[in-house]
Amino acid sequence: MSHDLPEFKPLRQEKVLAYLHRVFGEHYVGMDSFPDGHYRVYFRPSYFVIQPGKTEPSKSQWSTLKKRMKRIHPGVFIFKKTGTTAMKDEPVYYIDFGFFAYR
Repeated sequence: MSHDLPEFKPLRQEKVLAYLHRVFGEHYVGMDSFPDGHYRVYFRPSYFVIQPGKTEPSKSQWSTLKKRMKRIHPGVFIFKKTGTTAMKDEPVYYIDFGFFAYR
């Protein structure tokens, strides 16, 4: 089974940040970039409206976020894996993404 990833095109940081602010608005916390050209965005859990009795977003909520990211920039590749971590003693979610390198 092959897990080949597409080739990514790194964009200027200001373009990536503008994209992330458009997607996450005030929920944006930070971003990491990686040598292969992909990024990881960190955002506050308040981005999602957590249903009563639940402690984390549903698969549907993650799917809606991924669709929103693609609507805003059709050339984005979004990794399946998502997660949680802490930044500045604040719990945050993260998702990895990259921009397709069109030839």
